[in-house]
Amino acid sequence: MEPLLQIDFGAAKKRRVVGIDLGTTNSLVAYMDLATPKVLAGADGSRLLPSIVSYTEAGDIVVGNPAREMLLTHPERTAYSVKRLMGRGVADVADEMKLFPFHLTGEEEGVIRIQLGGRTFTPPEISAYVLMQLRRNAELALGEEVHQAVVTVPAYFNDAQRQATKDAGRIAGLEVLRLVNEPTAAALAYGLDKRKEGIVAVYDLGGGTFDISILRLHEGIFEVMATNGDTHLGGDDIDNLLMRIALEDLASEWGEDLSSNNEAVQLLRRAVIAAKEQLSFVPQTNIELEYRGKRYQREITRELFEKLITGIVDRTLGPCRNAIHDAGVKVEEIDEVVLVGGSTRIPLVRRAVEILFRAKPHTELNPDEVVALGAAVQGAILSGDVTDKLLLDVTPLSLGIETMGGVVAKLIHRNSTIPASATETFTTAVEGQRNVLIHVVQGERELAKDCRSLARFDLKNIEPMPAGMARIEVRFLIDANGILNVTARDLRTGKEQSVDVKPSYGLTDAEVEGMVRESLELAEEDFKERQVREARVEADAILTAVDKAKQSEAYAALSDEERKAIDLGVNRLLMVYHGEDYLLIRSEIDALNQATMRLAETMMNSAMRTALKGTKI
Repeated sequence: MEPLLQIDFGAAKKRRVVGIDLGTTNSLVAYMDLATPKVLAGADGSRLLPSIVSYTEAGDIVVGNPAREMLLTHPERTAYSVKRLMGRGVADVADEMKLFPFHLTGEEEGVIRIQLGGRTFTPPEISAYVLMQLRRNAELALGEEVHQAVVTVPAYFNDAQRQATKDAGRIAGLEVLRLVNEPTAAALAYGLDKRKEGIVAVYDLGGGTFDISILRLHEGIFEVMATNGDTHLGGDDIDNLLMRIALEDLASEWGEDLSSNNEAVQLLRRAVIAAKEQLSFVPQTNIELEYRGKRYQREITRELFEKLITGIVDRTLGPCRNAIHDAGVKVEEIDEVVLVGGSTRIPLVRRAVEILFRAKPHTELNPDEVVALGAAVQGAILSGDVTDKLLLDVTPLSLGIETMGGVVAKLIHRNSTIPASATETFTTAVEGQRNVLIHVVQGERELAKDCRSLARFDLKNIEPMPAGMARIEVRFLIDANGILNVTARDLRTGKEQSVDVKPSYGLTDAEVEGMVRESLELAEEDFKERQVREARVEADAILTAVDKAKQSEAYAALSDEERKAIDLGVNRLLMVYHGEDYLLIRSEIDALNQATMRLAETMMNSAMRTALKGTKI
């Protein structure tokens, strides 16, 4: 087996930065030739490299078209659509496992492992072989070594998926200078920087993912105003829909279930994909399969095809509407629409986009190549070859920490431009507290339990102080790749602890794709519960303070009526504490505050006298 390439990051010679579209179905590599980005072909003359990797019986790795042939003869040794597995856990892909001929293993919440023959690989390792082949293609075409690249990812990839992509690059011996959102790269490829002003929607329906981005253009600056999408929607879903229909036909006509016959399934998949692609240009075609001396043929018209896939196409329109809303613009304010991804060749998709955005979409560039071309432009920006463009991306989900009561304090809000940083100061809730647990979460809901947990770490050995006196500074930093670093620092002692948020496997599609939708649907309910929890936290603080004050000389000096008023206030607050009426809780907090006002004044005066004792003015 070929050894992995080594990285040499220290060479002084200026190197070319290539752009790579690491796709679900196909991958491409491109470079900037003077002022024009170009896609590079491999030794076989093809610019599209199938994202397929096979492990031969001899222990060799084959990638691309040779691996696609092995998908027919040795499907159990061949991996494809691995991009769908990047940064995900076994539980996330349970529904898909039956569609893959290769075997997936791993612990329920752990990293997926792909078993090919007698060896297992992680998804980043499989992707690394695709990247290595793209690197070889580029070096062959350019006649020079390639060590640095810009790699594109779906805009809605979470941190685990982005980190897995960076890991794949490092395994392949590539320094990934930047991860760029695919729709953003497409905007660069279309040269939209030539407009001085404008708002552009980029609709990207690829093999395994769907993304929509709303971009604002201003004096050569690209700013992503909003992103949305579906990490589990693409051309593969159309293929699988047609596959299920064809397999049902075969079971009826041939009297046998071929769904577990890997060779037959892959031959049928090719036939289905060919028919799907033809229907973009002709009104009708046939799905044809010859297998073991039997012949299957089914005519399919474009009209029937469009009826079958209407539900899949409609699923892309919801994220589009959400992105328009998040960007704070109206449809009529969007100047241009760009289509990206092979599935946008389908006439129904183009009509749906045109109706929604009320504008004819751009289709001038090859939709399969446009992302790689844009990545090459970004590579030229980073290498200094292009200096008149600036690219700003956004984080798709809010980031924050859990505070008292299980409430989320958001530090970096959804659709904030990245790179980004935010700092807030928090305090302790317990007397003499020496350790603080920092729980980092991602999502749009008000309570930590409803958001995605990213990381937990302790800031230890802080100086013990009365509750509310310590000052803990928490800083969030998202780098240009969307990777999060969190640092917590005790401002009094200077002690700090930080963590880079590593891949967090086991996240379901519903959690990722439903976060924004749920936050909107449950906003009123969430906000009410947040107010109740915050009121209870405030009630805890005053009840603890009163309980402590009862041991003081100031409390003993109060009259019987004053002490009875305080006890009554405490009892009334305890009676409403577990209720769901936050206004009632706050009303009783105010009443107890009023009842303890003289006690607080007496204690403050006593503390001042103690502090000033012996001080000369």
